[in-house]
Order: sequence, then structure tokens, then C-alpha cells
Amino acid sequence: MAVKKQFSSFEDLLASSNVPVLVDFYATWCGPCQMMTPILEQVGVNLRDRLQVVKIDTEKYPNLASKYQIEALPTLILFKDGQPAEKIEGVHQAPQLIQHLSSLV
Repeated sequence: MAVKKQFSSFEDLLASSNVPVLVDFYATWCGPCQMMTPILEQVGVNLRDRLQVVKIDTEKYPNLASKYQIEALPTLILFKDGQPAEKIEGVHQAPQLIQHLSSLV
């Protein structure tokens, strides 16, 4: 997955990225979220030059979960130019997710 960097805010992270950002909203207790981890690693490797993958724990950042209306876990949101462009809920297999995201980035 992408190199982890420290940012002062979520908005700062979005603004500083020169590629779209795929945010995985998850919880540590969520089984389907754990299933998505290796899938997102594949996405990050396959699309490394086209997007950045970031994980946000909804338990630690409930304000972000609320702001982006996260109602199911896992939920992926693709941000383009700092704005939500696509919302994907649930577990998806890597090939289909990579194909879908490739059409968007």
C-alpha cells in the first residue's frame, strides 16, 4: 500500500495528493473490513501511479464517518480534487474493484 505520511488534518491529506485518494472507512472489529485489507493492498499495488489508498478507522474518527455519511462498513470513497467522487460499500474482489477504479482514475 501507499507510504504512510502524517498530516495535520484529513482535508490536508486530500489537498496534498496529486492523485485521487481512495479512503477505506473501516473498524477494527469489522470482519468484512479485515477481508478488504489484502484486496486494498492489491488495489494499491496495481494502481500505485494513479491513486493513493488511505485507511480511516471510524471508531477513532467518528466525525469523518458522520461527515461522509458512512452507514455500512467497509465503505470506500474515492476523492478527486478533494471531493467525494464515488462511494463503494461492502466487500469486493480485487479484479473487479481494480477494473472499476481504473475507469474512474
